[in-house]
Amino acid sequence: MPDTTSKLPSEAAEFLARYPDTGSLDAIFPDLSGVIRGKRYPIAELGQVMGSGFALPGSVFMLDTMGESHDPDGIGFSDGDPDYQAKVIPGTLLPVPWAQRPLAQVMVTLVDDDGEPYYYEPRNVLRRVAQRLDDLGLKPVVAFELEFYLIDRERTPEGSPQPPISPATGRRDFGTQVYGMKTLDAYDAMLDDITKACAIQEVPTGAVTAEYAAGQFEINLEHVDDPIQAADDCILFKRIVQGVAQKHGFQATFMAKPYVLRAGNGMHMHVSLLDRDGRNVFDGGKAIASDTLRHAIGGVLEVMPESMAFLAPNINSYRRYLPDIFVPTQRSWGFENRSVALRIPAGGGDARRIEHRIAGADANPYLALATLLSGIHKGIVEKIDPGTPWDGNAAMEFDDELPWRPARAYDKLTETCGLADYFGADYLRAYAACKNAELESFETQISPLEYIWFLQAD
Repeated sequence: MPDTTSKLPSEAAEFLARYPDTGSLDAIFPDLSGVIRGKRYPIAELGQVMGSGFALPGSVFMLDTMGESHDPDGIGFSDGDPDYQAKVIPGTLLPVPWAQRPLAQVMVTLVDDDGEPYYYEPRNVLRRVAQRLDDLGLKPVVAFELEFYLIDRERTPEGSPQPPISPATGRRDFGTQVYGMKTLDAYDAMLDDITKACAIQEVPTGAVTAEYAAGQFEINLEHVDDPIQAADDCILFKRIVQGVAQKHGFQATFMAKPYVLRAGNGMHMHVSLLDRDGRNVFDGGKAIASDTLRHAIGGVLEVMPESMAFLAPNINSYRRYLPDIFVPTQRSWGFENRSVALRIPAGGGDARRIEHRIAGADANPYLALATLLSGIHKGIVEKIDPGTPWDGNAAMEFDDELPWRPARAYDKLTETCGLADYFGADYLRAYAACKNAELESFETQISPLEYIWFLQAD
C-alpha cells in the first residue's frame, strides 16, 4: 500500500502511523444537554475532516434532551436551519479504547462565516465568560468531581433501574459502603479500564471512591489551568465511563437522582484563581480568606438563583435536593463544611479554592462552570460581600430565594439577571425557550402514578 500519510495534516499523519488499523473516525461535540452528537467518517476522510471540517446546522446546540427541535427563539425551523462549519479542535485526535474495532475520535467546534465561534455553542459561552477573567489578568484553575451510578442493563418490572450484580459475589449489590475498599475490589477490572481509557484520551484522573449507595462511584479529575480544557475533560470522562461500563456489561448513568431513596449524583467544581505572576489570589496568607476570595464567593451566591437553570437543568435534577444528605439547599458558604453550597476546603497557599457543590452530574459542564466563573468575576469587580460563613448544618431547610422547580428556574433567565451580561441575553432567552418546550413536552405524558392515584378516585 502506498504511503499517503505525507499528504495529511501532521497530527493526522502521526496518528495513523501509530494506529494504522484504525477504520473510522468519530467527530463529536456535546449539545446543550451534554448529549454527545456528531458524525462517523471512514478513516479515508480523516484528512478532509482535519483540514476543512464539515457542515452542521447550528440548531444542534438547541435540541432538547431527547434530541427534538422546538424552534427556540426562532432557531431551527424559523431561520431555515442554516449550516455552520464544524472545525476540529487541535490536539483532540485520539483512539477510542473501548470500541469493538479500531476507532479514532476528534472533538469539533462550530464557527460562523467569519470564522468566529458560534454564539449558541455551550463551549463558546464558557469561552466568553473565561475571557472576562482573562481581561482582569486572572486564570482559573479548575477540577471536576463527578458521581455516577453503575446500574443493571435489565430494568425492574416497573421499568426502574436497579443496582448491578457484583462481579465478586454474583449477587445484586445493596446498601451503602461509602469509601468501601471491597466495593472497589469487586469492580476493579472496570474501574481500571476507565482510568486506562482516560489516560489514553489524555483526561487526567485522580482518586476513585465508592460512594453513598450501591453501585455509586466518584472519580476525581485533576486540576488544569484552562477552564475550557477542564470542561472538555469532563465531557470526555462521561463518554469514557459510559463506553467502558457498556463493554463490561453494565450501564453507567450521570442522572441526578436515579433512585428515590438513594443518594443523587453530584458534580462538584473546584476553582482557584492565578494572577499573571502565577500567585493564587484566593490565598489570604495569615488570614483565612483573601478579600478576593470573599468577593468571589459573594458574586457566586448572588447569581445562584438564575444559575439554577444550568446547575439543575432537568425535572429529575430537583429530586436530588433534600435536607441532611450533604446536598446544598441554601445560598451558603463555609470552611470545611460539606452542607454548604460553596465549601472552602482545608489548606491555604496554592491549595486555597472554592468547591462548588450544588450542581448535579446531569448538568452541562461548560454551562455550569460558566455560571461559577460569571459569579466570581461579578463578585470581584463589584466587591460583593458574601456575609458570614455558615457554622453547622446549612442543609436543614430550603432557601426561599432559590427556585426549586424547573419552570421557576427558567423564569429567572431574564435580560436583566446577573448572568445576562456574561452569557448574553439572546442565549438566555433561547435556552429558556428550549427548556420550557422540553418541560411542556414532558408534562403532556401521563405517568403510571396518575393512573394509580386518579383512576380509583374518579
